[in-house]
Amino acid sequence: MKAMILAAGKGTRVRPITYTIPKPMIPILQKPVMEFLVELLRQHGFDRIMVNVSHLADEIENYFRDGQRFGVEIGYSFEGRISDGELIGEALGSAGGMKRIQDFSPFFDDTFIVLCGDALIDLDLSAAVKWHKEKGSIATVIMKSVPKEEVPSYGVVVTDQNDRIKAFQEKPSVEEALSTNINTGIYIFEPEVLEYVPSGREYDIGGDLFPQLVEMDAPFYGLTMDFQWVDIGRVPDYWRAIRSVLLGQVKNVAVPGKEVAPNVHAGLNVAVNWDKVDIQGPVYIGAMTRIEDGAKIIGPAMIGPNCCICGNATVDNSVIFEYSRLGPGVRLVDKLVFGRYCVDKTGNTIDVQAAALDWLITDARQSLPMEPPTEHQAIQDLLGAQENSRV
Repeated sequence: MKAMILAAGKGTRVRPITYTIPKPMIPILQKPVMEFLVELLRQHGFDRIMVNVSHLADEIENYFRDGQRFGVEIGYSFEGRISDGELIGEALGSAGGMKRIQDFSPFFDDTFIVLCGDALIDLDLSAAVKWHKEKGSIATVIMKSVPKEEVPSYGVVVTDQNDRIKAFQEKPSVEEALSTNINTGIYIFEPEVLEYVPSGREYDIGGDLFPQLVEMDAPFYGLTMDFQWVDIGRVPDYWRAIRSVLLGQVKNVAVPGKEVAPNVHAGLNVAVNWDKVDIQGPVYIGAMTRIEDGAKIIGPAMIGPNCCICGNATVDNSVIFEYSRLGPGVRLVDKLVFGRYCVDKTGNTIDVQAAALDWLITDARQSLPMEPPTEHQAIQDLLGAQENSRV
């Protein structure tokens, strides 16, 4: 069976991570989020997968290649152009991306699934397709019910008593919401739906195609299912995804490495004197990472491979990407460290170099940085330090 993964977006709401990593390649404990989607599709017999790519397309293509090592076949549809030897992404929108594939050569010749490439899901795709076919639907939106107070964060789907979709509301207020069922970005289509998508221009599934189907009174349905769905559309969402995995709340995502202590997992060759550190799970520590004596790590926390957490430093409810060094005595609370950036859990970004913090958080491949001549309390406060912690 055939499927499509939408992977052409720029991921602007997940910056600064997506400056160098396309959103589908954002790691969930060292594994790209799109890899979990490929595995799920394979488990349910969807073994021929098209992926539309644009922003940082090479990163996706070079990792997944033809899909052979994942037990599937993968093809890519690049949306953009080349200028002076550089790929310039020009995404066509989700529906436009589908149409481009079909115009090139009719690929979608039977019921197919479309997944957004930026969410962890644990969904019975086979049951969803069965329901879709029994309804005689041309298009089905997989929905999830959320508490009413969460509705303003999502696109709401309004259905009648027969599950037929009648309207959409984009992030309505609690008072205005006509439903608590939200659009999860998981769709089941029949090939004829592509007849309603124009060729060669930007066209969106949710913003353009779906309103058209409602207006036509097409056989267009919504199916509410109970499943794990962890969206990583924004930095705070990514934060929650890491926490959910570490807490064991996502069924099809296991914490990698070896469990070296209760709720503490470590990759290969981690350098740490376990008797001289304080580590409170759930915590994941990547391979070839050094945790120096006196360090304290309070979970949920993830420390990537090839990092160095220096003596007496504290990592509390934080995520640290690969090749990061945290200076001696630093207290990092509710932060995400990614290269030259330090991001808090609301998504606010600190440029480490611009803020003169590169002596505090630096690349672990460099020689040890020199300590600053004086303390800088404003910087301490910025990073969540408390009471004169010396860096």
